[in-house]
Amino acid sequence: MSKKILVVDDEKNIVDIVAFNLHKEGYEVVVARDGEACLEAFEKEEPDLVILDIMMPKMDGLEACKKIREKSQVPIIMLTARAEEVDKVLGLELGADDYVTKPFGVRELLARVKANLRRKAPDAADAAEEADANILTFGNITIDTGRYEIRKDGAPLDLTHREYELTKFLATNNAKVFSREQLLESVWGYEYYGDVRTVDVTIRRLRSKIETNPETPKHILTRRGVGYYFQSE
Repeated sequence: MSKKILVVDDEKNIVDIVAFNLHKEGYEVVVARDGEACLEAFEKEEPDLVILDIMMPKMDGLEACKKIREKSQVPIIMLTARAEEVDKVLGLELGADDYVTKPFGVRELLARVKANLRRKAPDAADAAEEADANILTFGNITIDTGRYEIRKDGAPLDLTHREYELTKFLATNNAKVFSREQLLESVWGYEYYGDVRTVDVTIRRLRSKIETNPETPKHILTRRGVGYYFQSE
């Protein structure tokens, strides 16, 4: 079954180009032209991934992203023509998994779509088939790869698929330090064009969920001038 992509942008030429190329790759495409229509289409169509512009009428993409994240961990790629760093960081803070700055290359966008879909959480049937998969325990943190779930003190954490993948990668390489560039390549799954700040923002969000005190983390640590690593205890 082909994956369904929701494309949200008020610029018709952008929508037409993106939809055309996604169709060529075999994806089913649903289109919305503003933030409110995005939420309606999301509820009705249940897409596998959302490509979401920031600057839109009625409701901007940041607010739409926030509302989607309140009910779903579906991968979200933000589109932005803005140059300000704060918009990109805010999108990631609200739960977006990735962003592409306009003007963008179609090949780059398709690579981001494929990489994010590969890391989408498995559905219930997939999880059932993997029920006997390894359960990894690191102190009060448990990673259940069969259920695609991470628990802290026995309670499941509300993580995006990117946060899950990043935690699993660091934890299964316990105590090994990775640079931001290495994490982008290993976890994001493609050659990331430029902005290593994405890793910093994701790490910050992850610490707020995993650590008892994010200001003095015990699991996800920083090696100054080098990168990040996981410490089981």
